[in-house]
Amino acid sequence: MIPLDALLSETIQITKKAADLIENEKKNFDFSKIEYKGQNDLVSFIDKQSEKFLVENLGKILPEAGFIAEEGTGAPKKLNWVIDPLDGTTNFMHGLPPYSISIGLMDDQELIIGVILEITSRTTYYAHKNGKAHCEGDVIKVSNVKNFKDGLYITGYPYRDFSKIDNFNKLMYHFLANTHGLRRFGSAAVDLALVACGKSEGFFEFFLNPWDVAAGALIVQRAGGIVTDFKGGDNFIFGKEVIAGNFVHPEMQKIINKFWYE
Repeated sequence: MIPLDALLSETIQITKKAADLIENEKKNFDFSKIEYKGQNDLVSFIDKQSEKFLVENLGKILPEAGFIAEEGTGAPKKLNWVIDPLDGTTNFMHGLPPYSISIGLMDDQELIIGVILEITSRTTYYAHKNGKAHCEGDVIKVSNVKNFKDGLYITGYPYRDFSKIDNFNKLMYHFLANTHGLRRFGSAAVDLALVACGKSEGFFEFFLNPWDVAAGALIVQRAGGIVTDFKGGDNFIFGKEVIAGNFVHPEMQKIINKFWYE
């Protein structure tokens, strides 16, 4: 494998070209081209075109790697690109920011590279396992807010599995009533990037997929943050739940556990 700095740089360039493709194809989008993978789980031809482009080009710079991709392109191996070709598809379809591309690279269970590009602002967040997290060339860090009540938090609403909606509503109420606020932007990758650059103290969401989390989790970690599953373990890539935060992470986990498992 080529050096991580070079691999990260090439990954960023490919991601930017995929963003160009998405913006160019946006003018041809209309709602008749929407497909439904499940209830409220939307996909467009643009998701598929972006993923095809990413798989083809990432495959050229790292032929030994497989793919774990949202639309199922490619096959997994020990070393895998973990790709969300358009995170925030519903936002994109309605012309509402943010929406993004998220690309992670994993060697078995180890996160190696993470790149997130928020397309509407053309803002790129990135890191590799041996370096610091960056946004557009600047080093980023999680915020220094230490008290849970002083934090601003982000979550994602359930959109296809409502089996825990009562627990989630109680959890939302607690955050709304006891902090500076709770936000929902519609792109888990961007949510994680906002924690990494210190604009939010923490993010939590459930029923996520590996491609929603892989890139952002590494960027948060390299920015000095903590990423776990709801129980505080390390099954946040494939376990369908994540808590990412700064110093308030332990308090977030305690509160989430109180309401989630009651």
